[in-house]
Amino acid sequence: MAGGVADVARGKVHVTLSGPENIHRFLSEVVDGKSRLEYSGLRDFKLDDRTVNAPSPFTLPGPQGIEGVQGAFTFSITNPPALGRGFFRLTKDIDGNWKALTLFTNMQDLVGHEESSTDRQGLYEGRKTTWEDVDAKFRAIEADPTVLIGSLFILSPVTRLGRLGIRALVIEKNAGVGDSWRQRYPNLTLHTPAYQSSMLYGPYPTNFPKYIPKGKIAYFLESYAVNYVSGPRHGDQKVILNPKHLVLATGSGRPHIPSWNGMDDFQGALYHSNFHTDAEQFRGKRVVVVGAGNASGDICQDFVAHGAAEVTMVQRSATCVVFSSAMEETYFKLPFSDNNPIEELDLRMNSLPSAFLLQLMKSGETQHMKMFDKELHDGLRKAGFNLTWELSPGSGEVGLEGFLFCRFAAGTMLDVGCGKLIVEGKVKAKQGQDISHFDKDGIEFKDGSKLSADVIVLATGNEPVMKATRAFLGDKIAEQLPPEVWGLDSEGELNQTYRPSGHPGLWFAIGSFEFSRFFSKHLGLQILARELGIA
Repeated sequence: MAGGVADVARGKVHVTLSGPENIHRFLSEVVDGKSRLEYSGLRDFKLDDRTVNAPSPFTLPGPQGIEGVQGAFTFSITNPPALGRGFFRLTKDIDGNWKALTLFTNMQDLVGHEESSTDRQGLYEGRKTTWEDVDAKFRAIEADPTVLIGSLFILSPVTRLGRLGIRALVIEKNAGVGDSWRQRYPNLTLHTPAYQSSMLYGPYPTNFPKYIPKGKIAYFLESYAVNYVSGPRHGDQKVILNPKHLVLATGSGRPHIPSWNGMDDFQGALYHSNFHTDAEQFRGKRVVVVGAGNASGDICQDFVAHGAAEVTMVQRSATCVVFSSAMEETYFKLPFSDNNPIEELDLRMNSLPSAFLLQLMKSGETQHMKMFDKELHDGLRKAGFNLTWELSPGSGEVGLEGFLFCRFAAGTMLDVGCGKLIVEGKVKAKQGQDISHFDKDGIEFKDGSKLSADVIVLATGNEPVMKATRAFLGDKIAEQLPPEVWGLDSEGELNQTYRPSGHPGLWFAIGSFEFSRFFSKHLGLQILARELGIA
């Protein structure tokens, strides 16, 4: 299986190929009278033995016990002139011959337009440049950006583009850089460890907790923006800009609020989980949380911690639950020290094709991970909580990774404590019945059962990105776009994410810190190639 960024000048990006025939067919395609392989002119292959990804033995997860040798390498490309880095995994066949299991090639830089390792403004270079000079250059970008990026949610895209010499401006509707995090529910923390969630060029302080709370994220982003980003300063002014590229980096869509009969009749508090701010005001009250994912789990914990009289989670469909400690022993377990640059982890993790990873999960790795959580899962089942690790019945247990790649993690709970509360009965589970309607006292289900409540929180997720895009850009542009952003395509690559969207100049940059940090380079190279006239 081979994958990587291939032929940015010809629009072939984020390609995954499985099987010798498909790989041969792709490399043999004719480009300007030559095979793609000959046209690209791959050369100068060298083992990258000076980093933590130098050649070493490996064993893939799963019961097959696939073993071999893996490592990074560097190479160059003739057309267009570029530098690349890759990662290989070699295993022995039944005859003892070494063969490539996976081969990943990744374009790193276009020659002559390499990503700068320091601020391009050359702060105080030769003691001739002052901060005021640098700030003036930032302000000039505000007036005439080449790329306009919507949202300060993660910041990696705008930071990456700036290091590639692209005039990029990020806009945000909130008053403060960190407000998109600060305004979320009080007990929110990252559900991935700090090292894996590092920001580009500026890792978190070593005294930060492993799972960083939202407030620290908000303040860190504000500090980060001062050092790396030209922030918008127009306030309430009306400003007309004419960028060549628009990048929508707005995270997930707007709150998804289902409509049930009688919602207006309910006499208690009713709101979406995105607007949960204060559980203390409901001390001593009966709470129902509709939904059984990450937000639901966090908010149920918040209500229990603040003395709600009763907390019930309504689980409308089965949930993929993985305890955080199990993830630390498997998916989050680092192959090397966190003193190494995060880019080395990104290369290794992204070198394994997503579709192949899901095959490994189906073939036994999910079963292996479930062993760590057996006690928790048994307790959840006894409490009436329904579990699954399949996207659909009989499709194979892809586990948390499958839900992440295919459903943007909808239907999952990376458990940081709510599971224990359910097992102990401090959070009750109402499962298996669809909601019929609301009335003044609470919720009635289609089997005739009822939950009375003073507070109902709808932890029902967010709308698809394309729905928000249609509302923002209008039907004419939306009709030119594929129906889905995110999810895996037929090659096992993410749909329309950090790659051409279907409309010229429009790009989507969504996903977690890890996705944004790695794929922002692919986005930047594609935009740079277009600006240089080679794509």
